Amino acid sequence: MNDQIHSGDEHGELGDAEYAEFMELAAQEGFDPEDIEGELAAAGHGPLPRLAVVGRPNVGKSTLVNRIIGRREAVVQDKPGVTRDRVTYEAEWAGRRFKVVDTGGWEQDVLGLDASVAAQAEFAIEAADAVVFVVDATVGATDTDEAVVKLLRRAGKPVVLCANKVDGPSAEADAAMLWSLGLGEPHPVSALHGRGTGDMLDAVLEALPEAPAQTFGATVGGPRRIALIGRPNVGKSSLLNKVAGEERVVVNELAGTTRDPVDELIELGGVTWKFVDTAGIRRRVHLQEGADYYASLRTAAAVEKAEVAVILIDASESISVQDQRIITMAVDAGRAMVVAFNKWDTLDEERRYYLEREIETELGQIQWAPRVNVSAMTGRHMEKLVPAIETALAGWETRIPTGRLNAFLGEIVASHPHPIRGGKQPRILFGTQAGTRPPRFVLFASGFLEAGYRRFIERRLREEFGFEGTPIHISVRVREKRGRNK
Repeated sequence: MNDQIHSGDEHGELGDAEYAEFMELAAQEGFDPEDIEGELAAAGHGPLPRLAVVGRPNVGKSTLVNRIIGRREAVVQDKPGVTRDRVTYEAEWAGRRFKVVDTGGWEQDVLGLDASVAAQAEFAIEAADAVVFVVDATVGATDTDEAVVKLLRRAGKPVVLCANKVDGPSAEADAAMLWSLGLGEPHPVSALHGRGTGDMLDAVLEALPEAPAQTFGATVGGPRRIALIGRPNVGKSSLLNKVAGEERVVVNELAGTTRDPVDELIELGGVTWKFVDTAGIRRRVHLQEGADYYASLRTAAAVEKAEVAVILIDASESISVQDQRIITMAVDAGRAMVVAFNKWDTLDEERRYYLEREIETELGQIQWAPRVNVSAMTGRHMEKLVPAIETALAGWETRIPTGRLNAFLGEIVASHPHPIRGGKQPRILFGTQAGTRPPRFVLFASGFLEAGYRRFIERRLREEFGFEGTPIHISVRVREKRGRNK
């Protein structure tokens, strides 16, 4: 399937000969070699390093996250404990990209604030490559802050101390008091106004590794990791027990029995797989209390660690907004994907008819994902699960040689040119596939390509080369006009 040389260096996944040929093409079209290098490195990257933003409620974590990612996406309110649907965002600073994990908004559950803070912070710290610890400089270090410091010391991860709410020079003395925490230099910042965030982000880049260790597929020939995800009570644990052929996981009609992901090595079709059974994601994260909130965070972490996400949907009920959120989580994480419709044996003809209509309208964005109709109770069609997973993994790891890709792009430009906009007609000049797992393409163009045309390119790529069961990332670099005065 994949006869390409994977050089594993800064060329993305282009072998040396292919890279030289590609750079020659770029030079002929007037692109700057340094720009091309940057694009290939960005598109060919593996997982991005993860930065966790931790601290007690209402110290300004979400405001800081919005400042780091450069847009207002994390919900901010002037009261503690506001939670969000999205947990992870992508950010860039000084040309380096990384993921930001916002851990704000936990509930004060029955265990009390300290235990709640500890559970939240422990999860975030464990999943991160570096940590920004946010303290309210106007209040100073509290007992809760001291408790988090102990956790950080135990974890041994690099920590950048952010003294927030320092809005002017007079408040800098408050920030200096935080040296007492023993975490090194406090960086005085006003997340609200942006003051000092640049210096703090410079420190973050020093703390973050260039690229984190791959958490999946590290051992050659090791078991492939499958995350079983879906909303509560769709039958994830029952499915896991059925494929294992024994009771491995507690199953209860009460939704939300599973709290921690359970890793199970299971042999299927003569191959050993590692299944991660995850806690179902509740309806809205900000309605979740303690344990359920952490369950949704753990599900996100399980998807990050997996290679394939098997999304379980209850076929007897209408496809819900929750189902779509879970699908989006898997697509955003760039995982290979299989959609399994459970409880298929309970459907009558009428429900099947309406379900097919729902799939067309609600799941149109993932028509490329293999679909299996199963019953975790009776074991119906379980044998179809492994071939679907293998198909999705093959699509996820497929790579198209640059020469073949450019011949294909040339045909598209000739037969379906981009619509003329404002008297100009942008053209795709050339492209390459810089990465796999999932497939990542970089296209170089003479002008901006509209979203509709990009979707058309993706559709044609799938028709021509397969890519079944995997999202595809397409980035477009527009040639800058040089040596012309406007």
